[in-house]
Amino acid sequence: MPKFLLKRWHGYQTVWAFALLLILDAFLVAYNWPLGLVCLVLVAILGFVMVKAELDFRRELNQYIGGLNLRIKRVEGEVVSSLPLGIVLYSEDRSIEWNNRFVSRMFGEKTLIGNDLMTLFPQLPFKVKDKKDHHKEHHQDIQFEYRMNEQVYDLRHFPEERLIYIYESTELATLRDKYEKEKIALGIIMLDNLDEASQGMDDQQRTALTARAASEITSWAKDFNIYLRRLSSERYLMILNHNSLQDLEMSRFVILDDIREMTADLKVPMTLSIGLAYGSDSIRELGELAQSSLDMALGRGGDQAAVKAGQRLSFYGGKTNAVEKRTRVRARVIAHALRDLMQESDQVFIMGHKIPDMDAIGASIGIWKAANLYHVESYIVLDASNPSIERLMEQVYKDDRMCASFITPEEAQQMMTEHSLLVVVDTHKASMTIEPKLVQAASRVVVVDHHRRGEEFINDAVLIYLEPYASSAAELVTELLQYIHDKLQLTPLEATALLAGITVDTKHFAMHTGSRTFEAAGYLRRNGADSILVQRLLKEDLQEYIAKAEIIKHAKMIHGHIAVAVTEEGQIIPQLLIAQVADSLLNMTDVVASFVVSERPDGVIGISARSLGKMNVQVVMERLGGGGHLTNAAVQLDMPIGEAEARLLEVLAEIEKEEGLFE
Repeated sequence: MPKFLLKRWHGYQTVWAFALLLILDAFLVAYNWPLGLVCLVLVAILGFVMVKAELDFRRELNQYIGGLNLRIKRVEGEVVSSLPLGIVLYSEDRSIEWNNRFVSRMFGEKTLIGNDLMTLFPQLPFKVKDKKDHHKEHHQDIQFEYRMNEQVYDLRHFPEERLIYIYESTELATLRDKYEKEKIALGIIMLDNLDEASQGMDDQQRTALTARAASEITSWAKDFNIYLRRLSSERYLMILNHNSLQDLEMSRFVILDDIREMTADLKVPMTLSIGLAYGSDSIRELGELAQSSLDMALGRGGDQAAVKAGQRLSFYGGKTNAVEKRTRVRARVIAHALRDLMQESDQVFIMGHKIPDMDAIGASIGIWKAANLYHVESYIVLDASNPSIERLMEQVYKDDRMCASFITPEEAQQMMTEHSLLVVVDTHKASMTIEPKLVQAASRVVVVDHHRRGEEFINDAVLIYLEPYASSAAELVTELLQYIHDKLQLTPLEATALLAGITVDTKHFAMHTGSRTFEAAGYLRRNGADSILVQRLLKEDLQEYIAKAEIIKHAKMIHGHIAVAVTEEGQIIPQLLIAQVADSLLNMTDVVASFVVSERPDGVIGISARSLGKMNVQVVMERLGGGGHLTNAAVQLDMPIGEAEARLLEVLAEIEKEEGLFE
């Protein structure tokens, strides 16, 4: 304790003594005033000494406090400047007012005072959109990562105080990156058409074929640092880390092309399907996600890789059409399972996609016929007719029994019970159905579709018959009808509706056709399908033909063999006509793929994509948020038509740069 403070303590004792002296002196004056006067003078002298001591004390105290403050400020400034973290203060106009040595060393400058804050830290978010104020400032602290000269820093920003703290986290970021790169990913490889590729081979030839494929796959796995374990003649397990997975994605899974080219001399080239999963800390969950990814790849036709990484699902490959299955065992099994489900139901509701076409209506009529065979009440859900099915519906209205089975979505919702069965045809996406609420309300759902499987799927369906090799949903339903009842008798209208669905989706048997397509058409013809009526149902209107010609007139060629037609802004074109124009463009010389962009009656921009098989238009539409088939896809965009065209051209350019547009 300083000496002057001790003096202060003794000074308080003197004050009490002085007060006591004054009291005693007062008594002394009362008894002997001369002596009291002398004592009073002595007390006055003592008071003077006390006041002087108090003033000296205050002076010394102020000097002590001033010196201590100066020392504290010096130490404080030195500590703040020498801290192992950065501090930046900035003004309202976002120029730096002060920074410590850490920040100066960080940028290699003596001082940063006066520099623009946004020039140094361009990632700083100052503005957020608000309903009332579109330029409202952030008032909560914000943290983000900043990288500079191979160093990593964590920034903490306090906008209200106009203050930024900077911590170096290079070591932590390095450990985090290393952890991410070494996280485990699981994958499953499957030879998805081994039976078809080895058809007609003896055991020795089949073994030699699988050995060639195994050698190629093993060599590929070694190149990418993958642990490979063969589970069967056509199935492999992959264990790899995230770093190897990134390398695989950068290579775009070249093994898919290698295996296909290696077996190109076969009648049916062998193809691979790969399912990969990454992002979960649970090995069991990774295995389930890998199997789900493989199912997705197979559901899209095979010859591709599906990678599930957290919320991201990516597809690679898929440049070839799905190989047609030579056996009908699956069709028979599905038919028997569907029959049992119908018999266990009190009602069957059949529903296709929005703006249904001939295929959706024809397939719906086929399922309706199957339910009637087992005397189960069945209904086809249809919200409204459209030009593509108008002529067919005119024929349906002439059949009182069939006509009475068409109901609205509202009626279906009121009639559906927990024992009802919903059959979704010609789509596997709930959002694409006529009434998605019906999918949610149904306790049991069956999916019959021929489109390549997309990310969105009705996963809780009790029965799924999804075959991308098929030409149409009507073809799949026709095969099911052949096994669902021994004494099936189709009426001419029912058979014609199914044949019309196949005819439309195959472009009069010119595309997507296999041997089973013609077998299904032959079965329908034997059951009374009227090919002349089909032609009448598919006749074109003169005004529609002129409208198509007007759109085609504005088509232009890009990337050598792609035709793109964009209608004028404000020109409204029905979705059906957009699709027909895309089909017509494929008939032009040197056109291998076509895209038609136009505004639809519902206000959104529709893009229809078609190809002859040398280009996967499904991949293009998926990048825009749509989907479909390798040769037939579409998307709906909520943006101006000029922006939609620009986005389409941008995606085509990206694909051309990454892997090429054509096979």
